[in-house]
Amino acid sequence: MSYQLIDGKKVAKELQEKIKSEVQDLQKQGKKIPHLAAILVGNDGASEVYVQNKIKACENVGFHSSLIRLSENTSEQELLNEVEKLNQDYDVDGFIVQLPLPLHINEQKVIEAIHPSKDVDGFHPINVGRMVLNLPTYISATPYGITKLLEYYNIETTGKHCVVIGRSHIVGLPMSILMQRNAKIGNATVTICHSKTKNLKDYTLSADILICAIGRPHFITADMVKEGAVVIDVGTTRIESKTTKSGYQLVGDVKFDEVAPKCSYITPVPGGVGPMTITSLLLNTLSAAKKEIYS
Repeated sequence: MSYQLIDGKKVAKELQEKIKSEVQDLQKQGKKIPHLAAILVGNDGASEVYVQNKIKACENVGFHSSLIRLSENTSEQELLNEVEKLNQDYDVDGFIVQLPLPLHINEQKVIEAIHPSKDVDGFHPINVGRMVLNLPTYISATPYGITKLLEYYNIETTGKHCVVIGRSHIVGLPMSILMQRNAKIGNATVTICHSKTKNLKDYTLSADILICAIGRPHFITADMVKEGAVVIDVGTTRIESKTTKSGYQLVGDVKFDEVAPKCSYITPVPGGVGPMTITSLLLNTLSAAKKEIYS
């Protein structure tokens, strides 16, 4: 079977061009330019890269951006004080606290301290609750990006069996909720699988749409996927490689080379879901600046 590659880079670029155009229109009308802020605690290498990519994306679309750097030994209260400053800052439309945080800080407490109207990561319980109830809200970036990919490629979800592997609060759980909502991308019958699921293959083989978000490289093999399935690979793991200059390569949860020939659509890693995550954050920030959800 010939498959169609879901090109996240292409879709992200097109969406960012639309965002850029809208920002230029706001500027011409003398309206406020969207402003995204980020708080980075400590010196985690991956977090540093993520934040710098977010700042670069803001520059590309014409947003204002700011970065608050705090040391590894910043206390929980000091971080909460910085969160409150951003809550009160009229010029900041939305902000994120880059995760993970140092172990001495309660992540959930920090997330709940962010005002829902500025929670463009979509992690606050109020925004999660609004998503469950199918109300306008900020949806966490990776699941939001996946819905945008499905929409772009006109992939039918209504009445399909969608299997989500992984139940994290960042990807798996919100993805399962989005896929069963009464919406254009939704109306699927959803099964959520996880580390305690028995006979996993029975579920994956019945999936019309398979969304993998477990962080286990090459876990999904050809014998676990039915002919014609749509496969969305959220996993990104760095493994050693003798074929690259750097000595490593990024791979997904899906063994792409053997699974792809069975698919109707499949995302690559890298270049599939990844580029959409930051784009979704930009879409949420634009929505915040326009007061579309919280006026």
